[in-house]
Amino acid sequence: MGKGGSLNESVAKKILLSYAYVSIWIFLSFTVIVYNKYILDKKMYNWPFPISLTMIHMSFCSALAFALIRVFKLVEPVSMSRDLYISSVVPIGALYSLSLWFSNSAYIYLSVSFIQMLKALMPVAVYSIGVVFKKETFKGNAMINMLSISFGVAVAAYGEARFDSWGVGLQLSAVGFEATRLVLIQILLTSKGITLNPITSLYYVAPCCLVFLFVPWIFVEFPVLKETSSFHFDYAIFGTNSLCAFALNLAVFLLVGKTSALTMNVAGVVKDWLLIAFSWRVIKDTVTPLNLIGYGLAFLGVTYYNYLKYQALTAKEAQKKALPADEESGKLLEDTGKKTDSEA
Repeated sequence: MGKGGSLNESVAKKILLSYAYVSIWIFLSFTVIVYNKYILDKKMYNWPFPISLTMIHMSFCSALAFALIRVFKLVEPVSMSRDLYISSVVPIGALYSLSLWFSNSAYIYLSVSFIQMLKALMPVAVYSIGVVFKKETFKGNAMINMLSISFGVAVAAYGEARFDSWGVGLQLSAVGFEATRLVLIQILLTSKGITLNPITSLYYVAPCCLVFLFVPWIFVEFPVLKETSSFHFDYAIFGTNSLCAFALNLAVFLLVGKTSALTMNVAGVVKDWLLIAFSWRVIKDTVTPLNLIGYGLAFLGVTYYNYLKYQALTAKEAQKKALPADEESGKLLEDTGKKTDSEA
């Protein structure tokens, strides 16, 4: 009885911790998105400089990651040669900088709710790019699922009250760059046995992002900022915003490390619905019935995608558990054979 009670307590504790990790990630992701929208939107804080904002984030994250690894030595750096850094980290850093730049730029032109609807295309982009790089196998049912998600997003876009083609182009480009980055992480790092946690990831990738962002910043935003003499750097706003972005990276590692990437995908759907509701009720963005119908269709497609991922994960785990049992059976047969030989 006591054993069963302690087992139930252990399961309950794991469930509660999982909910806590999910809640922390949703809260921080929600906060960063709304905070970025607040800073960049011309009707709110009115500081429409997405490259500068991204560079502030990367500078803050680089400095903090450097301090945690080199000064306080709380995290061990990864052994990485110069050639590996150039061939693996630099391309990932370039894609990450473009993804962040374009996604932050989209907040100037589109509502928070519509951006979340467009982000539903992420599984489509990851699967399609995975097929191109031969990390995913082309399957007819999977492609039908991808088309259903795309159709749902198209319906949502058709019903968007504040449709802006430039903003949509920016967000779709951000989705494409992010999907390519995720696939390249598997090819360039994971396949070589290199795993980066959020601290080491920012330590290696954030400075690279800064270099890539500096080039367009010089030509696009620096001349405008130079002429804006009335601007004064608000340490409270940009400091807390950067801290939230850094904390979000830690929350991603905590959520995926303690639960799974699948849990984060499911939690992401919940977060998207919350953001759509917040955008409609608090920010007063227009959300049309056609928006909701389209996103509802995309949501069903994403849910089915997550279900397929869950099935594949379950099958993989079952296969792993079956292997030791097969090995034990083999050993047992081998021992029995030896015993029979000795008895003969």
